Amino acid sequence: MPTASDGLTFRDAVDTDVDDLVALIESAYRGDSSRTGWTTEADILEGQRTDPEGVLAVIKSPDSRLLTVGRDGTLVACCQLEHRGTHAYFGMFAVSPALQGAGLGKVIIAEAERLARETWDATEMHMTVISVREDLIAWYERRGYRRTGEMTPFPYGDERFGLPQRDDLQFELLTKPLA
Repeated sequence: MPTASDGLTFRDAVDTDVDDLVALIESAYRGDSSRTGWTTEADILEGQRTDPEGVLAVIKSPDSRLLTVGRDGTLVACCQLEHRGTHAYFGMFAVSPALQGAGLGKVIIAEAERLARETWDATEMHMTVISVREDLIAWYERRGYRRTGEMTPFPYGDERFGLPQRDDLQFELLTKPLA
């Protein structure tokens, strides 16, 4: 029986991946295509989730890596890892909506945690999640992440992050020790 990790290839993104990465991230979070999966933000945010400049900035940053995940030569997922002293930041996580719910996310986050430990000797992983995304936060909690209650404001008025459909959005910091 095939598993979620069968046939996956992990590699750092390069400049020529930018357009495919933007398309993947947008498909996982925005618009009607995102409704195929369960990670959609289409009901709370419209507009873009990211842009080519933002993705390229992550690829070029010396303390960051944008990990691509392929299967059979097709980009199926990605995530950002950023070295921040004793911890690593996990972000820009996207799985193709057609493949969500099959266990792929668990495999990818485990690999990201391993890389953060082995590459940077990180002792903790941090991420921020929009606080009203209860299902998504619960998924991360099942992976060992804990809510901190530490909130940062949503960047209302900055269309690079989308067009909010409600006025109560903020980011909550989630953390996990990397033993």
